[in-house]
This record gives sequence, structure tokens and C-alpha cells, in this order.
Amino acid sequence: MDRSREPKHNEKMHVTLIAAMTLDGKIASKSGDSRISSTDDLKELHRLTSRADAVMIGVGTELNDNPDLTVRNVKGRSPTRIVVDSSARTPPNSKILSKEGPPVIIATSKKAPKARLQELRRAGAEVICCGTTEVDLMALLSNLRRKGIKSILLEGGGNLNWSMLTNELVDEMQITVAPLIIGGRDATTLVEGPGKTSTEQALRLELTKQVSRGDEIVLYYKVRKTE
Repeated sequence: MDRSREPKHNEKMHVTLIAAMTLDGKIASKSGDSRISSTDDLKELHRLTSRADAVMIGVGTELNDNPDLTVRNVKGRSPTRIVVDSSARTPPNSKILSKEGPPVIIATSKKAPKARLQELRRAGAEVICCGTTEVDLMALLSNLRRKGIKSILLEGGGNLNWSMLTNELVDEMQITVAPLIIGGRDATTLVEGPGKTSTEQALRLELTKQVSRGDEIVLYYKVRKTE
């Protein structure tokens, strides 16, 4: 990782990765069903969303769930919505673009078709291009910080979670463990990507709190950064 491109610590926004997963580590079934959170957990998600400057998802989550990413179930404002989408696959008629709401930013790379970028702009999205074939996440966060975004709630799929974590761009994690087991080698886990080759290379976390909520357990972690 090129440290010269990383913002100074006090210039960074705070990124919290939040997810609900089954006891066997799945955040969606092999068919893409991601309805894991309880009613109480969804309320907590929306409460945290209302306090963040932005909420970020990957294009896989966008295509699978078609979320509107607005605050419901609790009182509060809806933050800026960000989709990390290297190839600009977000449909111009998706919920986040077809319904009125807070600003939408689509982060793409140079390989995204220009015609599709124009469609997304016409649909109301702000398009940020950073990266050649994949979105340069470090450059994206620097760009967002310059726009005044200081806190991001990351609701990524497994691949975006991997990329954000391995680039040391996540500060905290809040993980709800639901009393469910769904199995499936093709079901999405909390973190995907190529993975590490040994446990010695594993990313290290520090447990800061744990809360029992009915049959669920909520785990709060601080992500340890390399020196």
C-alpha cells in the first residue's frame, strides 16, 4: 500500500463496517437472500445510518437487493448514498436513482462505458471516476473527504468488505450474529476476496464491546492498523 497517497489521520473520515451475519458467517444465502436482521437490528442500522455522513455499498449489493438506502423505522436524516461500481453496472432505474432522496454518488473506474456514465448522470447520480480497472478506494475516500464527508457506514458485500479492510480503510466493525445457520459454499460470507494464505497474515481486531439482544449477539470491534 502506497502510504504517500493516504490522507493524514486527522483528515480521514471514520469508517464503520456494519453487518448482520448467521452463526456460520453468511451475510446472504446462495440465492442472495440477505434477510438476516431482526426488527431490533434493523432499527439500530437505521439509527446508525441517520448519524453517518454517507452510507456505502458495493454494486453486488445494489444489483441483488436494489436498496433505497434511506432512513426508516427511526427519526433522522438520510445520508449521502455511495455505490462502488467499477463498471457502472448500477441500473439508471434503480431505487436509489428513481426515487427522491439524498445525493447519490457512483464511484467508477476508467473501464466503465461512457454511455452508461451519461445515463447515470441523467438519472441524477454524481459520478466519480477513480482507478483504471477497479475503483481506487483510497483515492475515493480522499475525494469524499474533500466533499466534507467525515463518516461512512459501510454495508458492503463480501468483496467490498475485503477491499476496504485490506486497504486499512475501516476503523470499526459492528457485527450482529443471528441465531441462524444457512450453509452453502456459494453463500456470501462477511468477507470474501482472495483471502490470506495463513493465519499469521490475518487482520487483527480488538473486541471493545459485546451486547446480547434476544437471541442475537452484537460484537463491536476496533480494527488494528499496521504501524
